[in-house]
Amino acid sequence: MDIYLETDRLILRRFTESDADDLFHLHNDPDVMRYLNGGKPTPRKMIVEETLPRFIASGFWAAIEKPSEAFLGWFHLRAAKGKPADEPELGYRLHKSAWGKGYATEGSRALIDKAFGELDARRVFAQTMTVNLGSRRVMEKSGLRHVRTSFMDWPDPIDGTDQGEVEYELLRPDWEARRPT
Repeated sequence: MDIYLETDRLILRRFTESDADDLFHLHNDPDVMRYLNGGKPTPRKMIVEETLPRFIASGFWAAIEKPSEAFLGWFHLRAAKGKPADEPELGYRLHKSAWGKGYATEGSRALIDKAFGELDARRVFAQTMTVNLGSRRVMEKSGLRHVRTSFMDWPDPIDGTDQGEVEYELLRPDWEARRPT
């Protein structure tokens, strides 16, 4: 897979070991982590020894703003555990300073286009908590549509888990239909 991908305002590049501090700060912002772990801090040791090596080894992209070169967060496009390779999951996590500026939609659209245009995806999907309205808006603006809401028993539930988890998807024929000819 490519080392980087460019959009109008972003560079999406593979993670390196030098990204540990940026990742640590992102994963320790309680607002950023609110719908993921309830805003609990992530120990630096876990970032350095577990999270970052996993990001380097799999389909995670550091999101860098052009031209400031500021680290905004990350995106991923990868097959979910137990799912077919032609159905990659899209994900993203950005600093609060990047919220509401269209970066999540811009990066998501670029990776969706990569999935269908280069990686022969049949389907791209994304998931979030029902109450995470910001993330749901990004999914919708990126062309994904809501397909289901599910309810799970979580060992350590956070606020909003009682309203479920939503899944959005975009299928290849729908992506092809929206592309300019």
